[in-house]
Amino acid sequence: MTNDELIRRAEGAGVKLASFMYCDNGGVLRGKSAHVSRLAGRLDSGVGLTLAMQAMSDMDDLQSVEGMGAVGETRLVPDLTTFTVPPYSPNRAMMLCDMMDTDMQPYAACTRDFLKRARAKAASMGLTFQAAFEPEWYFARETAEGEFVPIDRSLVNSAVGAMIAREAVDDLVDALEAQGLRVEQYYPELGHGQHELTISHAEALRAADNHLLFKETVRNVAYKHGMLASFAPKPFPDQAGSGCHIHLSAWDADGETNLFYDQTETQNLSELAYGFIAGVMKHMPALIALTCPSVNSYRRLAPGMWSTAYMCYGPDNREAALRIPSRFSGSEMASTNLEYRPADSSANPYIALGGLIFAGLDGIEKGMRPDERQYVDVDPGSLGAVELAQRGIRRYPLALPQAVAYLQADQTLTDALGPDLANSYMAIRHADSLHFGKRDVDYEIRHHFHKY
Repeated sequence: MTNDELIRRAEGAGVKLASFMYCDNGGVLRGKSAHVSRLAGRLDSGVGLTLAMQAMSDMDDLQSVEGMGAVGETRLVPDLTTFTVPPYSPNRAMMLCDMMDTDMQPYAACTRDFLKRARAKAASMGLTFQAAFEPEWYFARETAEGEFVPIDRSLVNSAVGAMIAREAVDDLVDALEAQGLRVEQYYPELGHGQHELTISHAEALRAADNHLLFKETVRNVAYKHGMLASFAPKPFPDQAGSGCHIHLSAWDADGETNLFYDQTETQNLSELAYGFIAGVMKHMPALIALTCPSVNSYRRLAPGMWSTAYMCYGPDNREAALRIPSRFSGSEMASTNLEYRPADSSANPYIALGGLIFAGLDGIEKGMRPDERQYVDVDPGSLGAVELAQRGIRRYPLALPQAVAYLQADQTLTDALGPDLANSYMAIRHADSLHFGKRDVDYEIRHHFHKY
């Protein structure tokens, strides 16, 4: 789409404001808007934004990060391919942006550019990645007393749960399809008022963009139906947590052959796929800080919760960190993928997916093989402490500070992030740990509920 085509489309749709959106280090979607009459001059030059925003914590407390204070500016430059006029707000357009320096070079702390760099690294190895995010969320209402209450008490896959949310979900499907997001599956999830709806996989950058558009659509449709939608990892302590599993596969440069697939191997996985698994397993303690980055995330990562708690991999094992999904008959090659499960929607999708790709590529580059002792075809929680130790299967970091410490010590991932992004990201994570560490559970739940 050219600038002129975008302007004509915006004016033809009756757009008044166009939002220049970005996802910050804390996984929060933020942005600024321009009036349609001023849009033509903003598409190339972007919208100005203080550098301080990448050092802003989840609680809007500015952290002390070199180069991210009162002086300096970046530009939010939109990717025109992400332009959408969402049906829930027909007078407003939305575009996802890259952060650029004032000389229009990629800003070192731009999270979208981090995923672009992961994509470029893969391309240099002859690989393109397809990915999909699999988010869960809660529909709830806020009482006059300020309490959040799920909209129902239904069961997983329940027809009752689907009935109660039917009007909102039907509108959600319409809104997603109107924005070019193809719906795959939907069902009520395990928690009261919890739901899951998935959209089709896409090239890695587009998949991350789509996830942000998806969450924004869910929240807005819910609001129009008098509800709140929360993607927080654990919005109700007595209910199931909400994950956001990441599916991905590596294809050739033409996107025609799935290089994770090997028809002759027991699990139908190629040596390349096993190298990727090995890299992810090696870096997993640090990866957790990128894929489960909120204080609230660690209430979800517990044994027996189907949210995974142990660093292992296995076939269709939903308590393993990496699940090897079974293939679909008739499309074995195309459906071969890996599912990374310790992830949730408090993560910035560019950082989460970029980190995952960099970790896996490290395993491929070094010709690594995963530790076969960590291959598990039972619930790892059913194994005793002795057997877990003998097989080298460890728990995840139990809290955010521990995960951040692993990230800080992981040179592969910190080098991939670069000093500006790594330092600002970890500063925000430290700030959140300190802030919520001084408060009770109710405070934590309340402040994560609206944020995500």
